[in-house]
Amino acid sequence: MFSSEAVRPSKSGISRWNLEVIIGNGLARVGEWVLKTLEELGQITLFTASTIAWLFRRRPAVGTLWSTFFQVGVRSMPVVALTGLFVGMVLAVQSYAQFQRVGMETWLGAVINMAVIRELGPVLAAVMLAGRVGSAMAAELGTMRVTEQIDALTVMGTNPIHYLVVPRFLACLLMIPVLSIVADFMGVMGGYLYSVGILGIDAHHYVQNSAEYIKSFDVLAGIAKTFFFGAAIALIACYQGFNCRPGAAGVGQAATAAFVIAFVVILILDLALGIVIERVYLSLWPEGRKLL
Repeated sequence: MFSSEAVRPSKSGISRWNLEVIIGNGLARVGEWVLKTLEELGQITLFTASTIAWLFRRRPAVGTLWSTFFQVGVRSMPVVALTGLFVGMVLAVQSYAQFQRVGMETWLGAVINMAVIRELGPVLAAVMLAGRVGSAMAAELGTMRVTEQIDALTVMGTNPIHYLVVPRFLACLLMIPVLSIVADFMGVMGGYLYSVGILGIDAHHYVQNSAEYIKSFDVLAGIAKTFFFGAAIALIACYQGFNCRPGAAGVGQAATAAFVIAFVVILILDLALGIVIERVYLSLWPEGRKLL
């Protein structure tokens, strides 16, 4: 006869066994997440390649294209303009005290306009586009997927990527630079109006210092970023809509995922493009910027 003490594992053995199980389960979950992420990246790469291929293969219908341009560009201008206006004012409020301490109030416009033109204008325009247009695209295409309208297009011999994705891709790609220009203009005007009208900064020196500090390269660099932002927003939103899960909950999840993923990608692209643009700037002007 064996006693119960002989077959009962020790406390240290139980702890070691539990630790091995926890580590094994954790590694299995990490591996599953890595495989799923790689699969998603592969699918969105194929989706992007198919979209670009159809972009050059056949021109989309003019009626579909112009209506999409109107929805993406014209309807987004009020919220982008309002956002840019208040961002410029907020920058003036937050920066004035620091500049006043060192007697450089007239240089406030240079810093505000640089921040708006190089960073905040393009990024805010992209974020507004992702929130307003990207989510709507994902929800619309997700609803079409759930109700089998995309399958019906395929049955009728129409390629759904050419008919649904290409017009949205072109609209985001070509309209976001216009929205960025609107955001830049309204941000510059907001900073000027608050600085000159409320803070009492001399208008002549405010404008003169801004013009001396900001170059045309800064404006073009900010606009160049937006093409990457617009392409990313359109591809992510359309991909989420095309791969929507069944049911109303799936449509909502697709719309939410489209905005969240697009927002993160915009920030990553902004960092990468900012590094590249700054290196290009230093290669053209090795002396850098001089505030005084």
